[in-house]
Amino acid sequence: MSRLAGKVALVTGGARGIGRAICEAYAAAGAKVAVADLRQDDAKAAARTLGNQGMAITMNVADPASIARGVADVEAAWGGIDILVNNAGIFNMASIDKVTVEDYRRQYDVNVGGTIFAIQAVVPSMKKRGGGSIINFSSQAGRRGEPNIVIYCSTKAAVISVTQSLALELAGDNIRVNAIAPGVIDTPMWDTVDAQFAEYENKPRGQKKREVGEAVPLGRMGDPGDVADPCVFLASDEARYITAQTLNVDGGNWMS
Repeated sequence: MSRLAGKVALVTGGARGIGRAICEAYAAAGAKVAVADLRQDDAKAAARTLGNQGMAITMNVADPASIARGVADVEAAWGGIDILVNNAGIFNMASIDKVTVEDYRRQYDVNVGGTIFAIQAVVPSMKKRGGGSIINFSSQAGRRGEPNIVIYCSTKAAVISVTQSLALELAGDNIRVNAIAPGVIDTPMWDTVDAQFAEYENKPRGQKKREVGEAVPLGRMGDPGDVADPCVFLASDEARYITAQTLNVDGGNWMS
C-alpha cells in the first residue's frame, strides 16, 4: 500500500502497544516513521523492524527540550515532518483523598503538556511542507467521568479541547488536527490498569480486564491494530476534509 508514500511521521510512545502498531501500519502504508519513546532500547528494537523506513528517537514528552531535540533529529535525517501522533500517555488511579500534587503534575505534563509541546515543535516543519496531519490521543475516559481516576479523565478531556482549539488555529496552514478516543485496548498498559483496579475494587487480577471486555457492545477488548488502522486513515488524504474531530474507537462503548 502507498497511502502515506513520501510522508514522514513521528509517533510518540511508539515503542510498545498502540504506538508500535501505529508505527508498523504507517510503514506498511509507505511512510518513514520516527519511533519516539522514553524507552530507548525498545524504540530501537521497534525501529529495526521497519528497516530503512524507521528511526528511533529517545524522547521524554514531559520535557519540551527533549521534544525539540527529537523533532530536530527527525528533520535533520528526513527533511521535515508531515504526520505527528501524540500517543505517549500515562495512567494512575487515586481516590480524591489520595491525589498528590506530584501525580497531578506528572499526568498533566505527559498527557496534556506532551501533546501541546509536541505540536508546537512540529508546526514550523509542517508549515514549510505545506500542511500536515496531527493525531492526538484522548480516551473514552475523556468523554465521561469515572471514579478514582479524576486526574487521568481530566487530562484526556483536555486533549479533546486542545484538539479543537489547535485545529481551528492551524486550519489556515492546511494542518489538520484530530484525536482518537480509544476504549479498552489490550496492551501492556491495560495490565497495569487492571492491577490498580484490583486494588481499588478488591478483585482478583484479571477480573476487571475480563469484565470490561465482556461489557463492550462488540463483545471484546480492542487490539492495537483496531486503533492503528483509523490512524492511517486520519493521516491520509482520504481524511483531507476532516479536522477538529475526536473519533471514538471503542467497540460501541460511547456514542457521540
